[in-house]
Amino acid sequence: MSTMAAQTGTRRARRRFTDEFKTGAVRLVLDEGKTVGRVARELDLTESALRTWVERARADRTQGRTGLTTEEREELRRLRKEVRTLRTEREILKNAAAFFAKENV
Repeated sequence: MSTMAAQTGTRRARRRFTDEFKTGAVRLVLDEGKTVGRVARELDLTESALRTWVERARADRTQGRTGLTTEEREELRRLRKEVRTLRTEREILKNAAAFFAKENV
């Protein structure tokens, strides 16, 4: 929370950052050796957001040895959505089969 938001007791509006901004912030940590806390303060970011960006960039740079790459995260997101859809469809078919089985009895 920013200093002004902390003083007034209100929450800061959710902000969106461009990929270029994120890349620049990550570069300051990984390539220039600055700490996450220092860069977060300089750029008025939360440490947790910057730390997440750094972890993802580190995973991409190491081809997944230190975590999921961007490509793997996207595939995982797609597969989880597909599983939800398939489970819903299976439940509908199960209920339909039970309904029709009752009518034939």
